[in-house]
Amino acid sequence: MSRLFALLVLFMALQLQAELATRQKVAMGTFVSISVDKEHRKLVLPAFKLLKEIESSISSYDENSPIYKLNQNKSVKFDAYSYEALRLSEDYYQNTDGYFDIAVGSITKDLYRFGEDERIASEASLQKASTSLSGLLFDDKEAIITDTIKIDLGGMGKGYGVDKISHFFVKQGVKSAVIALSGDIRCIGVCKIAVNDPLEEQSVLATFTMRKSAVSTSGNYNRYVGDVSHNHLIDPKKKVSERNFISVTLISKLPSATLDAYATAVSVMPKKKAYAFLAKQKLAYIILESHKKLIVSENIGDYVQDLKLDFLQNSYKFQMSKTE
Repeated sequence: MSRLFALLVLFMALQLQAELATRQKVAMGTFVSISVDKEHRKLVLPAFKLLKEIESSISSYDENSPIYKLNQNKSVKFDAYSYEALRLSEDYYQNTDGYFDIAVGSITKDLYRFGEDERIASEASLQKASTSLSGLLFDDKEAIITDTIKIDLGGMGKGYGVDKISHFFVKQGVKSAVIALSGDIRCIGVCKIAVNDPLEEQSVLATFTMRKSAVSTSGNYNRYVGDVSHNHLIDPKKKVSERNFISVTLISKLPSATLDAYATAVSVMPKKKAYAFLAKQKLAYIILESHKKLIVSENIGDYVQDLKLDFLQNSYKFQMSKTE
């Protein structure tokens, strides 16, 4: 089954300033909440319009988007958003040693068909699928696919949308805002975040306050076919669904697209490699491993205030992890 909408929102932004104007809509396949100080409430609708433009550019489901046309026709003329998203994705691919790989669309879209006519992919078909990013050639004008891959920007698209709205607000002089696309949230100013417990939909795993920062999560429980062993987080090297982590939450001042991509990549890395990668980044993390072990980075206090963890209700084992 696919559990995508309200009950699957991985975070909930809790306003510290009660005087924020908030509006919610469905976009990019999830619920989107935008809150802004009432002085700038007229900017909310333009922000949603901007998000729609971005979705129309980078979606692999919208038949009018360059990415959809690229997957169907093997070549396409680009616009600014689709080019920038691919360029960033190429950087993330290099930075994560290939674990962030937008070429997994051959699996997520053709085999599992997440978000459409979903089915369980066979082991044989998974191993035959191409996930080689070398099959994509592009510049700022056009892109070409040279083999059987398909592009799926779902691992960074929501974070990318958050960044664009945030930049728009800052240019307009907004001092207090919260932009939330499911598990990708950015605060302009100060906000309080509640991280939902992935194993108890009505429970909170952690709460904290952050300032001018972002948070992103990736989890194997929010979209799958049949059971979580067939989830949407695909290891592009082994061509199987992720099984080491239940959820990966990253907190940083880094761009939301970067956090989104890194959370996706870490989710499919081997454990040792994942923690070694995280130790080199300017971020903190809260990770729930598959055997109900809760790992919190030792540097969490550098990124959040008033951290409260509630891990006893599910008997999670708790451990602080060194970040160096």
